[in-house]
Amino acid sequence: RDPEDEEEEVEVGWQEKLFSQFEVDLYLNESACQTPLDWQYHKEIQKLEKAGGRKNCRIFTYTDHDRFTNLEELCQKVTDLDHEVPSYLVERMANVRRRRQDRRPVEGSSLKSKIITWEPSEEFIKNNHVINTPVQTMYIMGDLGPYGKLGHREYENVLCTIKVDGNGVITVKPDFSGTKGAYRIELDGEKREVWEYTIENASAQVQPEEEEREQRVFRDLYKRHRDYLSGLVGSDFEMPLPGTLRLVMNGEIVSAQGYEYDNLYVHFFLELPNQWSSSPFQQLSGVTQTCTTKTVGWDKVAYFCYPFTVEMFYTQEDEDSLPQWPVLYFEVLSLDFWQRYRVEGYGSLVLPACPGVHVLTIPTWRPVGLGTVAEMRRFFIGGSPELEDLTYIRIPSTFKGKRLSRFGFRTETTGSVTFRLCCLQQSKAFLENSALRQRMQSVLDRLGGFSQQSSVYNVLEAFQRARRRMQEARESLPQDLINTSASTV
Repeated sequence: RDPEDEEEEVEVGWQEKLFSQFEVDLYLNESACQTPLDWQYHKEIQKLEKAGGRKNCRIFTYTDHDRFTNLEELCQKVTDLDHEVPSYLVERMANVRRRRQDRRPVEGSSLKSKIITWEPSEEFIKNNHVINTPVQTMYIMGDLGPYGKLGHREYENVLCTIKVDGNGVITVKPDFSGTKGAYRIELDGEKREVWEYTIENASAQVQPEEEEREQRVFRDLYKRHRDYLSGLVGSDFEMPLPGTLRLVMNGEIVSAQGYEYDNLYVHFFLELPNQWSSSPFQQLSGVTQTCTTKTVGWDKVAYFCYPFTVEMFYTQEDEDSLPQWPVLYFEVLSLDFWQRYRVEGYGSLVLPACPGVHVLTIPTWRPVGLGTVAEMRRFFIGGSPELEDLTYIRIPSTFKGKRLSRFGFRTETTGSVTFRLCCLQQSKAFLENSALRQRMQSVLDRLGGFSQQSSVYNVLEAFQRARRRMQEARESLPQDLINTSASTV
């Protein structure tokens, strides 16, 4: 910057208009005034000239309705490329300014209007196809021309952009200087002039009484809004009887993967143990649509996204026994062009005991006949060995003994099915305190015991799997190495 150039400090208010030398020269000429805003500026500049001229020199502003603001928002770049080519969407949305429209309040008669506008006009598109909240914009500018040569548009530079949206959020770009130091603007030209400027917040501090009054108003507003929402929801919820647990499950059969044939569908049903019941109109079984598979990685995956909803009730009768949880049984089948169906796999899962969202992938298996004739029959004419009772997947419902033998039952591992279960539990026991809940041996304690029992079972099962892997690893080692290590020990 030239040493003879003076420093300038200006305090600017929101949407305060400070004229530049270019605007003074422009609007003093009546022939350049066309719009009502131009004539308003013409009168204001005449008053300034009579009062001794403008007080600002290099710093001036463009308010929300100036031509510069329109052009600046119209010509904003989407990327940081020097030679940017606007896309079709950018060109269509470039002339849409985010301005608050004067709209009439919605009345009851407006519901009779057309829902779909088949031939929207350009004005309709501008007013309705903008998702962003309306904003007001203001630019603080600097005339950085050579000393004594003010009023040239090519030397105008944006020092600060201030935007206020409809939600009351104020955006200042660049931010207030604070301790970061001054901002620098380097001009292109022979002298390579460098200008420095700072931005400070000159707003008056809010008094403690006003801030407390504002917080009180916000608290009252939030309370009224909360009461309004509570009035919409209501409080007359249907509560289950004491000692009863209500279980609502929104389930989804997401996908099936790893099966031999295509065009898969899943048949499933829910078995309710003792002390469990459901509404007589409740559907406890279902069949998904037939879905073709797509190759994902190494597997063929069929995406069903089949939703189902089940509502069940558990009634506490015996305080000494742990509750049994409902079981979901399912079978995966395939259907080909000739309407031949094949059983691809059987599986089951115990409904989660904890509320929340659970994503479970259940492996399946299918019975295998002896010899190659059964597989040839399955390939050529369809059909395969299948279970008459699907509860045989776990423990048959008709079994009354102590030990269940499956000796000689040949099976083969097939693919897997993925479920997404959203479980919701409701009980009056949730409202009781912990001491009363422990004394009454409520449903929650039964669920805790069930979860503890299942965790112990999982630990024992993991131990058995580790033991089998150690035995298989020992059998795969050479015998001389095993004998040598045993003699060394």
